[in-house]
Amino acid sequence: MQIFIMRHGEAANIAGNDSLRPLTEQGVLEAKVMGQWLVQKKTKLLDIFVSPYLRAQQTCENVSSLLRKTNLLVNQPETINFITPSGNAQHAHDFLDGLLSQCYDRDNSNKDSAILFVSHMPFVSYFVAELTDKNQMPNFPTGAIAVIDYDTKRMQGQLMELISPD
Repeated sequence: MQIFIMRHGEAANIAGNDSLRPLTEQGVLEAKVMGQWLVQKKTKLLDIFVSPYLRAQQTCENVSSLLRKTNLLVNQPETINFITPSGNAQHAHDFLDGLLSQCYDRDNSNKDSAILFVSHMPFVSYFVAELTDKNQMPNFPTGAIAVIDYDTKRMQGQLMELISPD
């Protein structure tokens, strides 16, 4: 199974509550470019999990709207509160493994399917390290997606690539 971990698009640099920072025009474009990339991959997304922060929600909406048009999104995106910038990567790994053991076949019948997480730095870097080799902690440009080939039996994956909207 593939796990996609995405950093939100570029956000406005405004004072105040960090969770309310919206995407800039560039951030919307980044989200749309990466949504189109996911459509071109023709990978069926079983689930999308998204941070409650506004910029992640807006990124998710731009991506998921493209996926819905092509019937590549199975379930509606779900907001989870523990994948914020200061989220715990181990907690998210436990959540993923619990989800995979309860909801998906562990015999790799979903190997052509994927799950997408839309979140923030530094969480996305820590999460990639948690799911793969602890020494792999990529620096994500805005809108970038890490592609992890995840072995549901070993509960560990391999970072295949980091794709940027550039």
